[in-house]
Amino acid sequence: MQAKINKVELRNLEIEDYKQLKKSMIESYPEMADSYWGSEDIERLLSIFPEGQLVILVDGIVVGSALSLIVDEKLVEKRHNYQQISGDYTFSTHNDNAEILYGIDVFIHPNYRGLRLGRRLYDARKELCEQLNLKAIVFAGRIPSYREHAKKMSPKTYIEKVRTKELYDPVLTFQLSNDFHVLRVIKNYLEGDEESKEFAVLLEWNNIYYDDSPKLINLKKNVIRLGLIQWQMRPLNNVEALFEQAEFFIDAVSGYGSDFALFPELFTAPLMADYNHLSEAEAIRELARHTDPIKKRFQEFAISYNINIITGSMPYVEGGNLYNVGFLCKRDGTYEMYTKIHITPNEVIHWGMKGGSEFKTFDTDCGKIGILICYDVEFPELSRLLADEGMNILFVPFLTDTQNGYTRVKHCSQARAIENECYVAIAGCVGNLPKVNNMDIQYAQSSVFTPSDFAFPSNGIKAEATPNTEMTLIVDVDLNLLKELHEHGSVKTLKDRRSDLYEIKKLNS
Repeated sequence: MQAKINKVELRNLEIEDYKQLKKSMIESYPEMADSYWGSEDIERLLSIFPEGQLVILVDGIVVGSALSLIVDEKLVEKRHNYQQISGDYTFSTHNDNAEILYGIDVFIHPNYRGLRLGRRLYDARKELCEQLNLKAIVFAGRIPSYREHAKKMSPKTYIEKVRTKELYDPVLTFQLSNDFHVLRVIKNYLEGDEESKEFAVLLEWNNIYYDDSPKLINLKKNVIRLGLIQWQMRPLNNVEALFEQAEFFIDAVSGYGSDFALFPELFTAPLMADYNHLSEAEAIRELARHTDPIKKRFQEFAISYNINIITGSMPYVEGGNLYNVGFLCKRDGTYEMYTKIHITPNEVIHWGMKGGSEFKTFDTDCGKIGILICYDVEFPELSRLLADEGMNILFVPFLTDTQNGYTRVKHCSQARAIENECYVAIAGCVGNLPKVNNMDIQYAQSSVFTPSDFAFPSNGIKAEATPNTEMTLIVDVDLNLLKELHEHGSVKTLKDRRSDLYEIKKLNS
């Protein structure tokens, strides 16, 4: 990443974006700098199909876009070129009652490539296709590296070699990796495309949910995929080694389409080995020096892998006081901090930690969530207050050295899921960590717990990791089941409280 990014936004294109859109188009297609869409073209496109025009903004600047039409399947099946499919560039081929979402343009500014923003646009197109109940996405992709091989092989041979990864094409390779399949080669598709020798590849992505009720884009999801990381404590040479290991897991869970990645409490502790010659209190304050750089790198990972990351926890010094904090790094590039409220006797005695004074729910693109660090989940008042604020999923990063400690976290987390009618996801560290005082052994079994009613597992456990083994746990949770439970459950613990006799409330709120 070339510069610090504060926020990434995906939304529908507006005509006020045109100047920035034009600039990014020209930078993206320097070889066709005279062929960009004019403002009147974009205005016409927005008038006929506004929901199909998407933009990516980085810190308020348009850096990418995906433009599309809805066209008849018969038109796609015919031999066509770019001029014909776009209605001689008038978009007259658009038909609201047709079946195919046809991509007429997609680009990312060169300065912002490598952040997987193009994949985010493709994913948004797929979501739009599903929500509008369209049969498929079709578009003709360029093959810009074909010029280097045109004298030696046909387009068909070139495409096959790209498909089998014998050759790399910056456009086609990306499209194939995003679940598009080749329909056919089109000759003389885009006039002036010398890099592709005016060939294009007609590609398709099929909507397996075709016939579902249509919705609009950007509605909150009902089925949320959680990626829990059961982290192995191991010696690390430096912070870059920690980033390498963390990125491996983030890549893994995001590759399965996870909406959240959850790391454990104090998973950065291996970096404390360099300070083992100091007292425990001094060593952890040295570890706190890494916290801000770690937070910034995780913000980048959240953008690059299009996933919300809960960074477990790490030491943090503010006003001379030492706290145990973590960060919710959202995939739009923003972040929020949460603090451990209840500090264990061990943390006080060995490190001199203090408890935080603020807790709340967090708004995400998957609804409201809560985050409590380890010991905090053993105090039922906290999660009840978060449930009152609308929390659907409670995340609990934890660190326990013995099975006794883990049992407390596990059973309290299960209780929180039942009494607050929510999902609870817990993730911890495993293994041994020599040469780090007060952090030598770990025990964990990361899990996702549910309420206990007919729509959920009878034991209230959605999934569990293997105890004391480094691994990931990928779990889907359905928010619609919670809505049903709140209204029609066998018991309704949130509604049936005797608020005429007792209440729980935040002080000074």
